[in-house]
Amino acid sequence: MKVIICGAGQVGWQIARHLSGERNDVTVVDSNADLVRRATETLDVQGIAGFASYPDVLERAGARDADMIIAATHSDEVNMVTCQVAHSVFAVNRKIARLRSQSYLNAIYSDLYRRDHLPIDVVISPEREVAAAAMRRLSAPAAFDTEVFMDGKAQLLGITIDENCPVVNTALRQLTDLFSTLRSIVVGIRREGTLFAPEPGDQIFVGDNCYIFCHTDDVARTLEIFGKTQKKQDRVVIVGGGNVGLTVAGALEKSRTRAKIIELNRAIAERAAEALERTIVLNGDGLDSALLNEAGVSRADAMLAVTDDDKTNMLAAVRAKAEGCPFAIALINDPTLVPLMAPLGIDAYINPRATTVSSILRHIRHGRVRQVYSIGDAEAEMIEAEVMSTSPLAGQTMRDIDFPEGVLIGAVMKNGEVMRPLGTLKIEAGDVIALFAMADDVSEVERLLQVSIDFF
Repeated sequence: MKVIICGAGQVGWQIARHLSGERNDVTVVDSNADLVRRATETLDVQGIAGFASYPDVLERAGARDADMIIAATHSDEVNMVTCQVAHSVFAVNRKIARLRSQSYLNAIYSDLYRRDHLPIDVVISPEREVAAAAMRRLSAPAAFDTEVFMDGKAQLLGITIDENCPVVNTALRQLTDLFSTLRSIVVGIRREGTLFAPEPGDQIFVGDNCYIFCHTDDVARTLEIFGKTQKKQDRVVIVGGGNVGLTVAGALEKSRTRAKIIELNRAIAERAAEALERTIVLNGDGLDSALLNEAGVSRADAMLAVTDDDKTNMLAAVRAKAEGCPFAIALINDPTLVPLMAPLGIDAYINPRATTVSSILRHIRHGRVRQVYSIGDAEAEMIEAEVMSTSPLAGQTMRDIDFPEGVLIGAVMKNGEVMRPLGTLKIEAGDVIALFAMADDVSEVERLLQVSIDFF
C-alpha cells in the first residue's frame, strides 16, 4: 500500500513508523526540512520538504498512485486543503485529516460539510480522543490505563502492582488454576521500564505495571484480585479549561458528576463558563494551593490536569495529591516524562499522541481489523480482529497455533460471547480475537490474520 503522510511531527512520525515497519510504501511530507530528515534517517520512508497542500509537492510525493493520504500537520486549514487537492487533482481513494478547531468539528459532525464539498473520509480530533480517554480513566480510577474492546464486552486494564496485591509473587499459570472462572488474562508486563509479553511461568512482582485483558462483567473481580478497589467519581476538579477540559466537563455534567474547572487564561475561563451549565469555573493558577482549596480538591474524588503544558500538569497533579486528593491524572505529551509518574505519586496519565495514533490506526488497517490500541511509546499494540476463512488460525485449537513470543491472546468472541483463550478452544472463521503484540511482532500477527495483503 502506498501512503502519503503530511506532517512529520510526533503523530506523523509514529504513523510512518508503524506503516513502514509493515513494509508499506510511505512518503512523509513536511514544510520543516529537519523533521523530514529525521523521518528519512530513522525510518524506511521517503521524504519531501514542502507545503503539503501544494499540488506540485503532492505530485512529487507520488499522489497520482497513492492509496491513502493522512493529513496530520499542525494546521487544520492545511489538512483540509490537502485532502481537497488529493481528491480533486489526484483522485486519492482514502483521505484522513486531523482537525483541532471546535468550529470545524461542529460543522463536520453536524453534516454541514458533505463528502462532495469537503472530501475527508475520516476526521480525527485529538481533543475529542483525549477527552474520551480522560473519561475512561475517570471511570476506572484503580487503573492507570484502560481501553474498551469487543463491542464494550471486554476491557484492557493497566494496573500497578503494590504490596496489597493478594497474588503478588504468584506465577501466571497458578492464577488460571486459582480463578478458573475468571475471564481475565495478563497479556503484558512492564518491569523496570521494559515491556514484555509474559510466559505462564512468569511471576507478578511489586512495582510491575500489568496489562490485563478481561470480560467487562469481571472487571470488579479482577481489580479485587489484584488488590484494587473501585470507587465512583462524584466530585472532579479539572485544571485546564481548553477544548479537552471543556469536553470532559460537559460529559461529566451529563453523568451528573459535580465538576469544577480552574483555568489561568481569563478569556478561556469565560468561554468555559458560558458553555457549561452546572460546572463552576475558577479563573486562576492551578498550581496555587489556595485556589485548589477553594475548588475543594481535598474533598474531590479525582483531579484531572489537562493544560497544554506537561510540567504544569505534573506539578498540578502532585499539588492536588499533597492537598489530599486520592486520585490524580495528568495529560503528558512527552513519553520520556512517564517514568516520573510513579515516583511523583501521580496515579494515571493520558498520552495524546498515543490516543491519536491509535485512532488513526483503527481507520487505516484492513476492514477485518476492528480496533488497534497503541501501548506505551508505540512499544506494543492491542489488536482486535475478525478471523478470516483464509487465515492460518481458522480451524486450529489455541494450543496448536504457533504465535511469536511477543504475542498473547487476550480473549476470543464467538457469536457475541467473550470467552477465555483456553488451549482447547477452537478458532473458527468469523470469530473475533484480541491480541497483545509487541511492535516487532505486529507484521507476523497481520500475516496470521491475513490482513496485510490488501488494506481496502
